[in-house]
Amino acid sequence: MVNEVILAIVISFAISALLCPIFIPLLRRLKFGQQVREDGPREHLKKSGTPTMGGIIFLISVIVTSLFYVKDYPQIIPILFVMVGFGIIGFLDDYIKVVMKRSEGLNPKQKLIGQIMITIIFGYYMLVSPDISTKMLIPFSGGQYLDLGIFFLPALFIIVLGTDNGVNFTDGIDGLCTSVTVLVATFFTVVAIGEKSEIAPITGAVAGSLMGFLLFNVYPAKVFMGDTGSLALGGFVAATALMMQMPLFIVIVGFVYLVEVLSVVIQITYFKKTGGKRFFKMAPIHHHFELLGWSETRIVAVFSIVTSVLCLIGYLAL
Repeated sequence: MVNEVILAIVISFAISALLCPIFIPLLRRLKFGQQVREDGPREHLKKSGTPTMGGIIFLISVIVTSLFYVKDYPQIIPILFVMVGFGIIGFLDDYIKVVMKRSEGLNPKQKLIGQIMITIIFGYYMLVSPDISTKMLIPFSGGQYLDLGIFFLPALFIIVLGTDNGVNFTDGIDGLCTSVTVLVATFFTVVAIGEKSEIAPITGAVAGSLMGFLLFNVYPAKVFMGDTGSLALGGFVAATALMMQMPLFIVIVGFVYLVEVLSVVIQITYFKKTGGKRFFKMAPIHHHFELLGWSETRIVAVFSIVTSVLCLIGYLAL
């Protein structure tokens, strides 16, 4: 098991690292450049035109790597389905924004319908599969599980859609979402190896592909993942946690995602209640720190260190 997972990490890393120098010039020639908000941090204006939709790169890497393992590890399939499905929604959103020059992309209703359809199919698989349990491991409980019964399906929608949007909001500065998620993927890989779980190859493949992508996504980024990548990664994190009966652990290891989405909710609610005042200088919260004078590299470093510590705590919580 360990050797197979290490090989998956190496293969996906190599594919991702090799595809970046090929895809980045291609995305630039196709004029798939990032559109930067004028009301955001002024330093971001120089990023306008940087190739986006780079999530295609690590999606290809994960898909190709998974093909080597899917026969012996069939539980890879539902995670890959959710990841690719959400990635397609993100791709359509990016394509409409970048190529068709519609700043909104998919409207919220269209995006939500797509996410709900994929979640329904995944939820149905979990309910009918004899090999998958819908019980949830409770952190620090010594192996106790939470059985939601008929409330599992509503909880599944909250977990999947909440996580997906949290990861999406985390993608806002160079290397942040990639760095945080590679740590979360590594956490799930270590746990999966320890439990001899069949999903270990795909969690390893995601970790490896993100490390290869990070070579070109770290500040100053030569490519952005776009919604293609961030929505795909959100689907991966949620589906993996559910397949491993560990969705409650997302609150621990994915704490950064939670803070990012909560900062947006707080900002919008406070803005409406106070007639236009802002709780944060800007949301999501990483932009708040930028406007306080933090550099992008400092934000990524701090958020990554926090995630590393929380992953260790998450491991102890087992």
